[in-house]
Amino acid sequence: MAQNENLAQLSQAGVAVWLDDLSRDRIRSGNLQSLVDERSVVGVTTNPTIFAAAISGSDSYDDQVHALAVRKVSVEEALRTITAADVRDACDLLAPVAQRQPGDGRVSLEVAPGLAHDTDATAAEAAHLWWLVDRPNLFIKIPATEAGLAAITTSIARGISVNVTLIFSLERYRAVMDAYLSGLEQRLADDADADLTQIASVASFFVSRVDTEVDKRLEKAGADQLKGKAALANAQLAYQAYEEVFSSDRWKALEAKGARPQRPLWASTGVKDPSLPDTLYVSELIAPGTVNTMPEKTLQAYADHGAAGTPVQQTYDDAAAVMKSVADAGVDLDDVFRVLEEEGVQKFVDSWDELTASVKSELEDKA
Repeated sequence: MAQNENLAQLSQAGVAVWLDDLSRDRIRSGNLQSLVDERSVVGVTTNPTIFAAAISGSDSYDDQVHALAVRKVSVEEALRTITAADVRDACDLLAPVAQRQPGDGRVSLEVAPGLAHDTDATAAEAAHLWWLVDRPNLFIKIPATEAGLAAITTSIARGISVNVTLIFSLERYRAVMDAYLSGLEQRLADDADADLTQIASVASFFVSRVDTEVDKRLEKAGADQLKGKAALANAQLAYQAYEEVFSSDRWKALEAKGARPQRPLWASTGVKDPSLPDTLYVSELIAPGTVNTMPEKTLQAYADHGAAGTPVQQTYDDAAAVMKSVADAGVDLDDVFRVLEEEGVQKFVDSWDELTASVKSELEDKA
């Protein structure tokens, strides 16, 4: 089948198109395969909210839940078994992509969000999920909390590929890149002949939520003319930081040993403000070596009427000016990023709790 031209052009510009959604129905119906064949999709991201919607909205899980119920497994084990099964099947579906384009063909599975502030528990869960799914094209999602940073280093050092999630600020993004490089260095320190070529990582830099929070504050400050600009500027400056770190001597030493760069992944790219163009966070974030993971609605909108905006590498001065204007208007950006991280973790915890309750009642019904 022919690929959609708009999305094919996006891929040619160096942006890997990933789908921010997964369900058993999507795999079984052939829908995911058709998005790979016709919409340039080369990866999948999931989170607890996505799984909560998938499992509560479908009877495709009934047989598996019944089998788990009669074995009297705990709700936590059931949850892991169910989500790991979907992720493993999606990894298998995307395996040909992974072979063709190393680094893509990946599917992400998140550690339990309640562990976000516990380094050891996060690293232990990451290792368990890596073992459980047992596919080389898996990404384990670890949040970029203070506690998450050390777990990222540990996981990379163990040879586990990581998708770092919930990154909002440039400062934290730099710490994430440092955690990745430290993990690779640790792996080489443990074994000078370690193979780094199989380790991949992406850094999920969140976009739309930044506008949601900043715009609320700009409105109060009477600076409406700056609304809808901060998220893109913040992300564009993140790409500038990426270029700097991944051209450094520190990086070049690792690259010489076979390491791959940790690509920036634009996450939360569905536009939440109806007054903004629905493809804004795709069109204006085009840069080589990036990933854009989109809800299907955004993906189809770009397929229909997406057009490339200004390449990210030409935006740095304007982006810095926008962030300065936002701060000058009285918006405390450090506070914005702190609030967004706390809310981001809490949203996933809430979804996880909802998912746990839903699976628990299913287990009781099917027992």
